[in-house]
Amino acid sequence: MNTNKYFKAMMKTLKLVFAAFTMILFMQSCESELDLQPEDNRLTADAAFEDPAAYKQFLAKLYAGISLSGQDGPAGNADLQGLDEGFSNYLRLYWKMQELTTDEALIGWNDGTIKDLHGQTWTSGNEFIRTMYSRLFYQVALTNEFLRQTTPAKLDERGVDGDLRTEIQNYRAEARFMRALSYWHAMDLFANVPFVTENDPIGAFLPQQIQRADLFNYIETELLDIEDDIIGARQNEYGRADQAAVWMLLSKLYLNAEVYTGTSRNTEVITYTSNIISAGYEIANNPYFQLFLADNDTNGTQSEVIFPITFDGLNTQSFGGMTFLVHAPVGGAMSASDYGINGGWAGIRTTPTFVEQFPGEENSEDGRALFFTNGQSKEIEATSPFNQGYAVEKFRNVDVNGNPGSDSTGDFIDTDFPMFRLADAYLMYAEAVLRGGGGSQSTAVGYINILRERAYGDMSGNITEGDLNLDFILAERSRELFWEAHRRTDLIRFGQFSDQGVWAFKGNVPQGVTTEAFRDVMPIPASDLGVNTNLQQNEGY
Repeated sequence: MNTNKYFKAMMKTLKLVFAAFTMILFMQSCESELDLQPEDNRLTADAAFEDPAAYKQFLAKLYAGISLSGQDGPAGNADLQGLDEGFSNYLRLYWKMQELTTDEALIGWNDGTIKDLHGQTWTSGNEFIRTMYSRLFYQVALTNEFLRQTTPAKLDERGVDGDLRTEIQNYRAEARFMRALSYWHAMDLFANVPFVTENDPIGAFLPQQIQRADLFNYIETELLDIEDDIIGARQNEYGRADQAAVWMLLSKLYLNAEVYTGTSRNTEVITYTSNIISAGYEIANNPYFQLFLADNDTNGTQSEVIFPITFDGLNTQSFGGMTFLVHAPVGGAMSASDYGINGGWAGIRTTPTFVEQFPGEENSEDGRALFFTNGQSKEIEATSPFNQGYAVEKFRNVDVNGNPGSDSTGDFIDTDFPMFRLADAYLMYAEAVLRGGGGSQSTAVGYINILRERAYGDMSGNITEGDLNLDFILAERSRELFWEAHRRTDLIRFGQFSDQGVWAFKGNVPQGVTTEAFRDVMPIPASDLGVNTNLQQNEGY
């Protein structure tokens, strides 16, 4: 994807820029004593920005922080230490938090404590949870430093004016969106977290802990402040945030507001999803599965995508992200070449509970039932054998004609990850209507039927207003958005994540059991609590 090629080329010069910023290793502020930034590093930082292109190069790093794991893809110069670089990728970790903990996915590997995620038996020492936490605040540190380096005073010092200064103001709005996104992930996962902005000192200090409701207010304020400053909906380069991405994140914030603050905000969900729906995005005529192919930035389905995490098999190489999401679900009797890769990793499958969301299950007429069943049992008696549990064929590294992606080795992936797309806005609108936010129930049914007509290929799967209720919405969100890193948050909002819903091997037993309600929130890592005396552990851990 062309934007990624441009961003990746810029990454080579980014090393010089980032050598100037010891604050970028912000994780030390949470997990070890901080050293004061040397004076000569500050001078080097200013020198780095003598090249006007450095500002966009820095912005590229903010976006690449979601898709890449270090400075030398696919591995070798990791952003974070303490976990294998492929495991430490932001998107790979976030996907695990959101999917492996639910009925949509389980993994057969025995790496460290990875199986504790699906079993919901994790502790504050879980290395995957710890590294997710570290990755989130590394990303926040990057955005804070970008904002420090682009203040009006800094730009005045460097003599930046004219078109470049205007561009940098756009970049700042995008950076604030990216920080809001990571703080939303942190709030959703960990609730009460360390809080640092560009206005905090760069030297040694222990960040204060912010309460979840206060962080909600901060994220909301940031998004509302940049709403009219960021580039308009569908006007930015593909892969970069725009006004619709801001509206989408606001919709997510408001949809889950009762979980985060105790007060529902469904009227605002109607407002902001309606903004998105009116912005010109479209559900393409392509079959559903083409949303998740190697050419999903050009095959027509991009008309639906509001904010993708972009990948390119030659220019954004990582063993996390989409490399993980295409390789790890392939195993057993599946032919790797059908997925545009050189081999499967035989790890991820799904549970019978998810399969049963589809009428007719593997024989469903719903085209979203992307299961591979040959040699696979639906039921799961043990989690390690790949052939127990249906395999899922959602993400592939081939185009609409079956041609493999650009990396001839078959290792790395061209498929982009649709973090936000129109279908989700339709479903959020419908849910907010049912939760009393206003809007129109008939409009909501119309939106859902647009998705179901794509899924079924005709009107045979259409629903009526009598079919529309919250149970249907939760199931339909799973059918439409499975494996797109929404499920944990959805189940918590519907009260079905911990002490209610049951699926195979939840609680580490084959039939599944309920778990403690405190697991709706992840633990603050023990390693951070041991250093930062300002932090208190979340309830139950």
